[in-house]
Amino acid sequence: MSDSPAYTPPAVWTWNRDNGGKFASINRPIAGATHDKELPVGRHPLQLYSMGTPNGVKVTVLLEELLALGHAGAEYDAWLIPIGEGAQFGSGFVAVNPNSKIPALMDRSGPQPVRVFESGAIMIHLAEKFGAFLPAGGAARAECLSWLFWQMGSAPFLGGGFGHFYAYAPTRMEYPIDRYAMEVKRQLDVLDRHLAQAHYMAGDDYTIADMAIWPWYGALAKGQLYGAGEFLQVQEYKHVLRWTDEIAQRPAARRGRMVNRTWGEPASQLHERHDASDFETRTQDKLGTAP
Repeated sequence: MSDSPAYTPPAVWTWNRDNGGKFASINRPIAGATHDKELPVGRHPLQLYSMGTPNGVKVTVLLEELLALGHAGAEYDAWLIPIGEGAQFGSGFVAVNPNSKIPALMDRSGPQPVRVFESGAIMIHLAEKFGAFLPAGGAARAECLSWLFWQMGSAPFLGGGFGHFYAYAPTRMEYPIDRYAMEVKRQLDVLDRHLAQAHYMAGDDYTIADMAIWPWYGALAKGQLYGAGEFLQVQEYKHVLRWTDEIAQRPAARRGRMVNRTWGEPASQLHERHDASDFETRTQDKLGTAP
């Protein structure tokens, strides 16, 4: 890898539409809707609009875990928002999340619908609503929320930083890849040192902190993110791997990882989820159709 020629920023930045790499067609410097498109509404109290990226998986794992605990009120419709096609810029989605990022939730269980956006906010909303996977108070709650927000603050370095420059940028450049690889390995070391002392992120109990971190750093530790396992030597992080493998054995986590997924083995893809039976009847190996 080598750097591109030195770049001197102009006095005033201007948008170069042809300089956005793989996602140039959907990246832009302004917010708001690009087209009119109402969101569908299913029969369940919780309406999730998402895609099976790590940020989307956080929420579907939590919903499936809540259902596994017997919280019938956590039944949900998961509608696919294909972000590569710009569906997040439809007017209906922007009304739920003005930031145009998945996931977004409409909670219709009360007298008035409540919108919740940002994955961490959705997880706290659901955990408090059902009184599960978030300690009620004290040091345990503080630890859980600290690690939840650690993930929210750290993952942009992994996704928008390392992932972008390693896998998606128009050209590979040594400086940003080296800079973000160093940071991602530091983050993995933070996790590995912590998990050498704790069974789960917040101690002995499985919480929303684990569910938030696992889709990002668990996938990375298994070499499933950006094809960068060898490059980052992820096998070195033994405690992260132990924790990752344990969560991957949870049936609810396995189901949650399938929801709104549009890549990988057809049997692992459930493009939309509207009923628990969909995992048996509507995966892509059974349908064999586009979403």
